[in-house]
Amino acid sequence: MTELGPVAWPPAPIRTERLVLRESEARDRTAFIELFASSEVHTYLGGPRPRDELEREVPETPGRRPGLFVIDVDGAMIGMVKLDRHDAESPGHVRPDVGEAELGYLFLPEAWGRGYGAEACAAALDWFADALPGKPVVLRTQTANERSMRLAAKLGFTEVERYEDYGAEQWFGVWSSVTRSG
Repeated sequence: MTELGPVAWPPAPIRTERLVLRESEARDRTAFIELFASSEVHTYLGGPRPRDELEREVPETPGRRPGLFVIDVDGAMIGMVKLDRHDAESPGHVRPDVGEAELGYLFLPEAWGRGYGAEACAAALDWFADALPGKPVVLRTQTANERSMRLAAKLGFTEVERYEDYGAEQWFGVWSSVTRSG
């Protein structure tokens, strides 16, 4: 996993009480298209992409790359969680010299409000803490995205700063396995 460091990818599927975090498969293509075409999902992410464009451009097995987990419930993809290297050019840094990992997530609207986000992200963060001990993880979200703000707090992210970007106030926080509870 060169984007984040020396981690073998893909790991074995991660099982939680209700979910499986796994590598993407061809059967997930329709759900990926739904995620990227959903106006609800992309309310705070610059808007959805056109479905016809996605049908042409999304590969047969989308999302197959280090750091991206498909979130699976009973054999069906309900979302994704990813850990990427935080772009050095992006606003917000804890330690710019380190190149922190950044947590991102998208869930289909029918999966909202069931605690899947907290369960999946906590499992991904635990995996990351075991794979790369002591490395910080950052998270950016619009302050207007109340669900994402609540999730960041529930996961134990600490606010570092707020800034203006994309015409809206952004929240930037950090999580560390060194200070995590549990």
